[in-house]
Amino acid sequence: MTASFLDSTSLSPNPLDIAEQLIESREWLFDRPMDEELLAEVTGSWCNYRVWFTWQPELEVMIFSCAFDNKIPETGTKRLYPILAAVNEKMWLGHFDLCSTEHTIMFRHALLLRGGKGATSEQIEDLIDIAINECDRFYPAFQSVVWGGNQAQDALEIALMDTVGEA
Repeated sequence: MTASFLDSTSLSPNPLDIAEQLIESREWLFDRPMDEELLAEVTGSWCNYRVWFTWQPELEVMIFSCAFDNKIPETGTKRLYPILAAVNEKMWLGHFDLCSTEHTIMFRHALLLRGGKGATSEQIEDLIDIAINECDRFYPAFQSVVWGGNQAQDALEIALMDTVGEA
């Protein structure tokens, strides 16, 4: 995780204002098509990710997703569900899902902000960093199941294996 880019006491009624400042500070490409939506392109270890924030003020919830930039072929979707379930059992924040319309894997999480206190810069920064780290961590497992034909449990064991030393 990076050092906080904003004063932790700064709060905005729209958490996307804070997310936009963070994304600008990291010099990522982004678009803010409306006040309640923010899109960004992020370079990960294995591929690019499309980061998407949606603010729903009536529910006081910020919906966040981080999608891989590659599409899963129709033939690979059935093989993907067991690895998604196995990975999600290991998650402590958010979950992975298959977007049925785009055929892409994505990390998703909803940040509940009921009570009017708003989001902090640290919350949003942590959410982005955790999502990217988890996407990078499990990308090889998803790929080995979809494209390599490996079994979900084998792919998960490799993804969860701790490496020691350097090559």
